[in-house]
Amino acid sequence: MSTSTPAQPVEDAAADLLEAALAEADGTAPVEAAVRRRTFAVISHPDAGKSTLTEALALHGGAIGQAGIVQGKGGRRGVVSDWLDMEKARGISITSAALQFVYRDHVVNLLDTPGHADFSEDTYRVLTAVDSAVMLVDAAKGMERQTMKLFDVCKLRGLPVLTVINKWDRPGLEALELMDEIAEKTGMTPTPVLWPVGIGGDFRGLLDLRDDSYIAFEAGSGGATRTVWTRMGLDEGLARDGDVLATAVEEAELITSSNGRHDEESFRAGRTSPVVFAAAVLNRGVEQLLDILVETAPPPGDRPTVDGAVRHVGDPFSGQVFKVQAGMDSNHRDHVAFIRVSSGRFHRGQGVVNARNGKVVGTKYAHRVFGGTRTGVEDAWPGDVVAIVNASGVRVGDTLFEGRSVTYPPIPTFAPEHFAVCRAADLAKYKQFQRGITELHHEGVVQTLRSDMRGEPSPVLAAVGPMQFDVVSHRMAGEFNCPVQLEPLGYQIARRTTSEHIPALSRVPGVEVLTSLDGDHFALFPDRWRLQRIERDHPEIVLDALAADSLG
Repeated sequence: MSTSTPAQPVEDAAADLLEAALAEADGTAPVEAAVRRRTFAVISHPDAGKSTLTEALALHGGAIGQAGIVQGKGGRRGVVSDWLDMEKARGISITSAALQFVYRDHVVNLLDTPGHADFSEDTYRVLTAVDSAVMLVDAAKGMERQTMKLFDVCKLRGLPVLTVINKWDRPGLEALELMDEIAEKTGMTPTPVLWPVGIGGDFRGLLDLRDDSYIAFEAGSGGATRTVWTRMGLDEGLARDGDVLATAVEEAELITSSNGRHDEESFRAGRTSPVVFAAAVLNRGVEQLLDILVETAPPPGDRPTVDGAVRHVGDPFSGQVFKVQAGMDSNHRDHVAFIRVSSGRFHRGQGVVNARNGKVVGTKYAHRVFGGTRTGVEDAWPGDVVAIVNASGVRVGDTLFEGRSVTYPPIPTFAPEHFAVCRAADLAKYKQFQRGITELHHEGVVQTLRSDMRGEPSPVLAAVGPMQFDVVSHRMAGEFNCPVQLEPLGYQIARRTTSEHIPALSRVPGVEVLTSLDGDHFALFPDRWRLQRIERDHPEIVLDALAADSLG
């Protein structure tokens, strides 16, 4: 029998441990460092508990001393990954966050993602920067629409997916019913690794199918601190929890006889998904989930380039910018580019080249960002996320490299469905207005479209969901001291076109053609009927769907 002991992690000690782990030994090769890395994202439908799970994982990794949950419910403080004012006020994640800590001699790079559908594009960008994903499923709601959309992205990118059935501390669907739903809706075979003991709302412990042992949770433990648990054999467990454990054993035998047990090769190939049951708000099952992640999730590997070649992990430094964020430091107008290191060794101060324009990007101000805080970074390795402050001219999707030139595939643009004209409330602040709108565009907060007809002072903002407009209004007023006025437009669909077809499209009633700040031309349509009519009557006109349109 083995028993866990409630740890007393201290942030300063965790930071020292992380520095030591990231330093690596002298002469360490990038391939050796990559083997110790695990870089994954947590994805789910809104309110499934992503930020709470992220906080719980950081707690068990020793990165924080006490866990919080959204809006500080139950006397607990807010999560560290939600640091924007809007996130704290609304209790939702609206921007991704990168957390890094050391666990069992592995460096864990954990990327939290926005849950709300309006911020799906930020989540999609994060999925280009990870090697696997944790798909969080609400035990009471099962596989929801947004979860399925994100799963489809993982499938297209070939990312292995580990499934966590969360909120088992509350009444919900039956465990076997959830297994059937996962198989039916994803096409993957769910292979349970940690099976719940006790029905939803009566979470006694976990049956570990790796060694057929019983992990029993101590009553009253967990929450803001680590859960106390005891591992024991089945005979001892049956003496303790009798019929409840016996039922769990029967269910587990039933599902494993049908689906099989966890197989590493099938998991990494995307044919199966290991399944873990947990209650993130109580920290139950979280430590065991972290063990499974470091044992089974793939380390960083070689990455395909835009020309069909491969950049090997051991090649000179390269990385891709998957996120740009301004205003992280309220005292300065900083501009932070988040880079996933793909190959080689990154070291602060090295000059790296931006493949898009051939310009050298300075890396003197390299940081590791933990929620809203940051510390300096001297070195980073494949799988790590580095934040470069004031990286001039760097945009989402850019490839940075050293040595032999390389360009990674572009990050797909999400199809906007909401459009609004944006104007400065005070015309005397036009310079602030122009600078702010341009910066938010390059961050990927919204897409900015212009035309000669509307003029420079009246750009059209294009968004996946209307809440993105709330972010624009909030940040323009708070960061750029330039409140804006938004006028919704009646368009619902955007298609990419070419300059030669702009005249013909402009003559169609109800259709408008605008140009993005990146130089792409977009035709906006009020409804699908109008689009289909033009496609039928004018097949020669180029009307390309955006890359993410096919994802629903």
